[in-house]
Amino acid sequence: MNGRAPGTLAVWRVKFFRRHRGETLLTASEDGCVYGWKTQSGNLLWRLGGHTGPVKFCRFSPDGRLFASTSCDCTIRLWDVAEAKCLQILKGHQRSVETVSFSPDSKQLASGGWDKRVMLWEVQSGQMLRHLAGHRDSIQSSDFAPSSDCLATGSWDSTIRIWDLRAGTPTIFHQELEGHSGNISCLCYSASGLLASGSWDKTIHIWKPSTRSLLVQLKGHVTWVKNIAFSPDELQLASIGYSRMVNVWDCNTGKCIETLKGALDVAHACTFTPDGKLLLVSGVAE
Repeated sequence: MNGRAPGTLAVWRVKFFRRHRGETLLTASEDGCVYGWKTQSGNLLWRLGGHTGPVKFCRFSPDGRLFASTSCDCTIRLWDVAEAKCLQILKGHQRSVETVSFSPDSKQLASGGWDKRVMLWEVQSGQMLRHLAGHRDSIQSSDFAPSSDCLATGSWDSTIRIWDLRAGTPTIFHQELEGHSGNISCLCYSASGLLASGSWDKTIHIWKPSTRSLLVQLKGHVTWVKNIAFSPDELQLASIGYSRMVNVWDCNTGKCIETLKGALDVAHACTFTPDGKLLLVSGVAE
């Protein structure tokens, strides 16, 4: 652990977590480290090394005890939040791991990457439970449904697959959502079970997975969509393309209600605070 703040680095992912009376922000960087920040003061809490390649993704577990990071080094690392130390290194992918998601009960972890594999892991033991085959190209995004019964994955094959994870069911996808014409670069479930998908085709789709219905299509980005986040009340969706602009959309009408421009040269990721009052954005600032 190192308390030095980084210099000018690309911050690829940002995740927010409220614990105890404080607030912690998690960022993944191209220098192979994961950074933890105090959001109220902006102070660096810790800098964690260990990966031997750029960190591509990071995510807190819903119970707040752990977080996971993925890297070009083909591994996933599980970290203890309280101790700021690595607990396990999950190995099995053959190429860069691009996405990781915790189940809502924090007991399982899903990962995907350039080897076209979706892997399901048991968090406590670090054992791989299932290998979900079906995508025809690299997996770039993932998210668990609020019920934990399903996992959504997005791929360079331009499809979203919804995997049935209920005990006793075959490890095959039971739904395939089509409509995008490019890589599915980001996925995000809402608390009620709606699914938003962002793509290299410069659009965002909001789906009702239970009926395979496309509810609304959001158009307006001039570059591919890198990251999306529902507001806690699900009335708004924030999105980032490969630019310095952040769009905020009305989920019911599909209209862009606000365009934000900050100090970043390129924005990479965004997330709402739990009370919905703030939108946090990470990226590169020269």
